Amino acid sequence: MSENGQRILLVEDEESLAESIRYSLEREGYAVSVAGDGRVAIERFRADSPDLVILDLMLPEMSGLDVCRMIRESSTVPIVMVTAKDSEADKVTGLELGADDYVTKPFSVRELVSRIRAHLRRVRMQAPPKGDEVLTGGPVEMDVARHEVRIDGEPIAFPPKEFELLQAFLNRKGRLLTREHLIEEIWGYDYVGDTKTLDVHVKRIRQKIEDDPHEPRLLLTVRGLGYKFVS
Repeated sequence: MSENGQRILLVEDEESLAESIRYSLEREGYAVSVAGDGRVAIERFRADSPDLVILDLMLPEMSGLDVCRMIRESSTVPIVMVTAKDSEADKVTGLELGADDYVTKPFSVRELVSRIRAHLRRVRMQAPPKGDEVLTGGPVEMDVARHEVRIDGEPIAFPPKEFELLQAFLNRKGRLLTREHLIEEIWGYDYVGDTKTLDVHVKRIRQKIEDDPHEPRLLLTVRGLGYKFVS
């Protein structure tokens, strides 16, 4: 019950699956609220201010993609997307809208709970930043303590994983960071997803910091190895 007090919003219209996930999470000590459609999900999110959202892609009333988009307009809460679709395009779309991770049905509830535990543990145990730490690179200015990023002086929203990735790049400007190192540092050594998650998050960062995301000059790809931030 060590996680007790953390709130999870589970958005899932398949009642038997929702009950199974809720039961497993409550056994871990999480407080779980369930929404069976997209509109109720938004209402619950605004009322409960959860610490993490588990979000099915296929929902009545409003799609999971629309729910994800609306949450990201006002919050950087971790979102784990659940989908019955196994195509690359569906996964990428969810990640590009701001989801932090995804699982594909059918999946093991134990695996999902493990991922949830890892996401929340990393948020909770993240080392507190130094008081006035400000990182810079090119047009980017990151205030770590306030969790704020400005690009050319304009505030830009960065969800948690994008923020952590950008922070890792700014802390190691000019150095190659391998894909394996980044996945372990940002998602954890026990991450069981594929590297597409990393690639999509890098793409989203480029869309925010580069003049031309298709011809990046700051966040470069080192083919076959990883990425490097130069400024």
